[in-house]
Amino acid sequence: MTQRIITAIIAALIFLPIVFIGGIPFVILIYIMASICLFEILRMKKINLMTVPGILSLFLLWIFLLPINYLNFVQRIGLEGKTALFFLGVLIFLCYSFISKNTFSFEHIGYCLLSVLYIGIGFYYIIETRAVGVLFIFFALFLIWATDSGAYFVGRALGKRKLAPHISPNKTVEGSIGGIITAIIVALLFYFFTDINLEFQLFELMIVTVILSIFGQCGDLVESALKRYYHVKDSGTILPGHGGMLDRVDSWLFVMPLLILLRML
Repeated sequence: MTQRIITAIIAALIFLPIVFIGGIPFVILIYIMASICLFEILRMKKINLMTVPGILSLFLLWIFLLPINYLNFVQRIGLEGKTALFFLGVLIFLCYSFISKNTFSFEHIGYCLLSVLYIGIGFYYIIETRAVGVLFIFFALFLIWATDSGAYFVGRALGKRKLAPHISPNKTVEGSIGGIITAIIVALLFYFFTDINLEFQLFELMIVTVILSIFGQCGDLVESALKRYYHVKDSGTILPGHGGMLDRVDSWLFVMPLLILLRML
C-alpha cells in the first residue's frame, strides 16, 4: 500500500502540472503515455514493439494522435492528409503479411489495428478534452477517480452480488452502484463550485455523470477481459503498486471520447 501511495503521489506531481500547462508539453506527455500503453497491449500478444509490426503500429498511433488544433503541420495537411497517412500505414501492414509469408497473419494485423484504435481514440480525445478547457479534463479525471474509489470502498463494505465474476471476481453490483453515487457527488461539487454549470444544466450533468461513470467501469472491465484472455495479471510494471500504464488509464479511454460526444449533443 505504501508503494502504491508513493507512486500515485509522484505520478500526480508529474502529470497535474503538465495538465495545467497544456499545449505542446501536454501533447508530448500524451504521446509518451499512449506509446507505453501500445507497448503493453502488443506485448500481451507477444508482439515486440521493436519489430516491423510494432514500429508500424507505433507509426499509426502517432499519426492518429496528431492534434489538428495544436500543430501547424497537421493544419497544413488537413484531416484528409492525416487520414491518407494512416491508410498508408495500413497498406504497408497488409504488404508485410505476404512478405512475412503469412507468419504475421490477418489476425495479427487485426489485433495491431484494433489496438491502435483502442489506444489512439482514447488518447486523442484526452488531448481534445484538454483543448476544450482544463476544467473539463479535471472533471473527467475526478469523476473517474471517484467512481473507482466509491466502487472499491462500497464493494468492500456492502458487496455481495458479483458484477462480472468471469472477468473480475472482486467487482460487485453494489460496488458499481456505489461508484456511480460517488461520481454524482463529485459532479454536484463541480456544478456548485466551478463553471461546469455554464456547459450543463444540473439535470443534464447528472445524466452525463451516470453515463460516464458506467462507461468508465466498462473500460476497466474491457481491459480486465483482455488481460484474462491473454493470461496477464497486469499490463506492465512501469507504475509500482499499480501495474502498467494501461491499468491506470483504461477508464480514461472510454470516458474522454464520450464526454466530448455528450458535450456536442
